[in-house]
Amino acid sequence: MSSDAIRAALIRRLQTSSGITDDDVSEILALPVTVRQIPAESPVVRDGQKCKECCLVAEGFCVRSKTIADGRRQILSIHIPGEIPDLMSLFLHVMDHDLTTLTACTLGFISHEALRRLHHRKPNVAEVFWRDTLIDAAMFREWIVNVGQRPAPARLAHVLAELRARLNLIGRVDGNTFDMPLTQEQVGEALGITAVHANRVIRQLRDEDVVDFHRGRVTVLNEMKFEELADFDGRYLHQSPET
Repeated sequence: MSSDAIRAALIRRLQTSSGITDDDVSEILALPVTVRQIPAESPVVRDGQKCKECCLVAEGFCVRSKTIADGRRQILSIHIPGEIPDLMSLFLHVMDHDLTTLTACTLGFISHEALRRLHHRKPNVAEVFWRDTLIDAAMFREWIVNVGQRPAPARLAHVLAELRARLNLIGRVDGNTFDMPLTQEQVGEALGITAVHANRVIRQLRDEDVVDFHRGRVTVLNEMKFEELADFDGRYLHQSPET
């Protein structure tokens, strides 16, 4: 994949969510990008690492996570093509969590120096990226509520509903089916439950004809049941410039 194609993944998402101008697009297209292919389940940035560049997901999925002293991991967010999951490293110079590939990924790396120059030269682009970090924070708040207050089946349905909405924004939903390449263990890490419990929850949603899981893809079987279970209100994703 070319560096232009990688930039295009970001631009497509920002044009929908933030309404960037043609001039902004030209500036982003001019950013120097280094393309790297990263295998699945590989570290991109580690907790405690000092960063000099940000990564843009072009293909594949990444997760942010924290691991406690006994080795247990909490997945904090899932990241899809067109997103810059470590944008905060531009200002927070030491990472306080891990960023890991979930699948094999094509990533574009942009130096902090180049991003700072762009922000100083084009304040409107800086505002667009600032809005992106605020949306990120809104998603974190929703994940806290989801893990802390919803029962496990609703918790999983909500994560799926969010992922579907975000993938739909970039044209990555095929009818009722979309990619969700988490293993049962990783589902447990995202929901704050054990892998055994995650297996039961996945089986329950399948047995109740809500959703089906097959080889890293999810199919919604009953939209009404799915929406009722997920209790999903997508306003926090702010998927248009007016929201």
